[in-house]
Amino acid sequence: MFDIPTVLTADEILDKAFKKASKVEISGRTRTETVRETNIAKIKSASDVIVSTMGKYVKAFPSIERESLFYYELIDLAVGTDKLKHSLGAMDWCRGNVAKVAKSATRTMASTKLISEIDSARRGAYGRMSSLVKQVSKELDVLSDARNAMRKFPVINPEQPTIVVAGAPNVGKSQLVARISTAKPRVAVYPFTTQEISVGIFEKKYIKYQVIDTPGLLDRELDDRNPIELRAIVALRHLADIILFMFDPTETCGYPMSQQERILETIKREFSPVPVVEIENKADMSKSQSGRVKISAETGAGVQKLVDSLVEKLKDQQPL
Repeated sequence: MFDIPTVLTADEILDKAFKKASKVEISGRTRTETVRETNIAKIKSASDVIVSTMGKYVKAFPSIERESLFYYELIDLAVGTDKLKHSLGAMDWCRGNVAKVAKSATRTMASTKLISEIDSARRGAYGRMSSLVKQVSKELDVLSDARNAMRKFPVINPEQPTIVVAGAPNVGKSQLVARISTAKPRVAVYPFTTQEISVGIFEKKYIKYQVIDTPGLLDRELDDRNPIELRAIVALRHLADIILFMFDPTETCGYPMSQQERILETIKREFSPVPVVEIENKADMSKSQSGRVKISAETGAGVQKLVDSLVEKLKDQQPL
């Protein structure tokens, strides 16, 4: 989802910069000219590595304010949006000041004929560059942690119409997602939980729809959640256009209908005003007389009719 390069530590950036600079050699017409031009080139080389490396980080991280609410929430949970903004700002501050140090040092070198002053200017510039980079060491660590967390985010398109499937464990949610998806659902770790989510895609009249199964998240009452899990669920609320809540009236899932009803009520409360569509699975095994839509994810009975009705509901929700 986010193609962010490995973030180096302050020491690694400096080692990379000075190692490259140490290989620079320029030949001049005189010894003084050779020393001057070589040292100017060394300063520029080291500066370029630091400036470009930090600039690469700033460019690679997403513009937080432009992200969807779903990913904004995940980023805030993973590292904190304010902390990430501060750290990216520190990169800009550092690279700007490193460039200024390099410019000042090369100006000094260009205006002197003394080799000792040229060497002194280079050493001074190296020292100031090192100090500047080390001042943002903690911010580099923050970016590294953020990068490692964000590369694990599930690949979800917030712009696509999205159906989030909920219900007690073992009611058949993953079986339904697999049945209606045109390709094998993608499985990804959902941040801040020990669970994986399954993302399926189906297409109707050239429009792609996402169906998301969330085992371990939307399958029990929310009162049992810790604060981080609750915020992870809130992130899904920004994504969902419809909640498809699946019942198992046979109760072979291990949960009585009374408990399944309580899970439904907490989902409705937490996801309001997202519309909730209630269905019953295992129609091939149940003789339920409720007014809910009946399907069998096992045999496929009623599934296509369900998909068609969900597509119509999603179309009705689209702004004119």
